[in-house]
Amino acid sequence: MPLWTEWWVWMSGALVLATLEVLIPGYIFLGFALGAAMMGLLILFGVSGTGLALTLVIFAVLSLISYLAMRRYFGLKTGQVKIWDTDVNDN
Repeated sequence: MPLWTEWWVWMSGALVLATLEVLIPGYIFLGFALGAAMMGLLILFGVSGTGLALTLVIFAVLSLISYLAMRRYFGLKTGQVKIWDTDVNDN
């Protein structure tokens, strides 16, 4: 049985990507981590594709959806401007 059809491989990948997000913040790896976790759940419940190409397409779509949802939830609102009151060099 190919490795990409195992649910624990996707969950392990999600854990590695989430750890990378903690080390290198920016909501980049978190979208991929959520996509891998959702893919692992789909495989665990038997709802995934059988081929590698279809599995990777599902993973990419899930990652994109989670990234866009996080950007909408955590991002700046429309018309909102981030204003800095202090400077790191002010003492």
